[in-house]
Amino acid sequence: MTQIPLIIDCDTGVDDAVALLLAFASPELDLIGITTVAGNVSAVLTARNTQIIRQIAGRQGVPIHAGCERPILRDPVEAGDFHGTSGLGSLPIFEPPVGVGKKHAVQFLIDEVMQRPPRTVTLAVTGPMTNVAMAMILEPAFAGHLKGLVVMGGARLEGGNITASAEFNIFADPHAAQIVIKGGAPMVWLGLDATHQVRGDEARIAAIAALGTPAAQAAANLLTFNQQTFWRFSKGRQSPLHDPCTIAYLINPGLFTSQPATIEVECASGLTLGHTAVEFRVDTKAPAQHAWVTKVDGAGVFALLTQRLGHP
Repeated sequence: MTQIPLIIDCDTGVDDAVALLLAFASPELDLIGITTVAGNVSAVLTARNTQIIRQIAGRQGVPIHAGCERPILRDPVEAGDFHGTSGLGSLPIFEPPVGVGKKHAVQFLIDEVMQRPPRTVTLAVTGPMTNVAMAMILEPAFAGHLKGLVVMGGARLEGGNITASAEFNIFADPHAAQIVIKGGAPMVWLGLDATHQVRGDEARIAAIAALGTPAAQAAANLLTFNQQTFWRFSKGRQSPLHDPCTIAYLINPGLFTSQPATIEVECASGLTLGHTAVEFRVDTKAPAQHAWVTKVDGAGVFALLTQRLGHP
């Protein structure tokens, strides 16, 4: 099996944690390390939460490096209403025995990507793009050295989940997202148009809980909290599974359908800050740098998650 060299950049809240559990359980991925950033909750909590999930998964050998504590320009915004005070919903919190690395996440990203052959390392980004944008600013060759990015962010047909037109990860640091877009690295976008097709109903969550492994038990706890929280805001609709879609895409891209697109982020308007303008009318003479996922086999994503979390 040829593994995918991967770094995950995340703001570990409820769905980031499930994405990490899936990644830790997937042998297709050569997990180089994890970088954390402020987003769903503070940078201190996202780093701690990532350590907790690593401990539950039994993957203490995977390094974690804490990164940027605030967006590049805008005031910080968090999502504690959706992720709980800790960021991990009702999951029991403990002090992880293995800490984070001493190197700042941005420097870790630059060092790990630049020391490897060009276009071999993929980034999965499940939070604001602050760390990645800073890496591109500090090392101009960084973007060109990446194989590509798979990001959870943005919205088109579905509208926003933090404002009428903006998805949270982009809204939390729109300037960073625009810097990453302009960096020129290939990007696959799993926005709300895609992730709203992957919903965790009671039967799917129960099937994961029944697996009995520590990772499955943690995932079921997180998914149950996500379901209960989402019900309060959505009048009973089943909760979407956002961030794990990035990892599922890397493992089995056949579960996803995408279209070439050009994408820009609104950074000036107070009314539509963080809006993603997705344009499918692209110049066919030049290869598109962006792919916008339009369709997802939601049952297939949950089947993959259930299969992987069942292994101790």
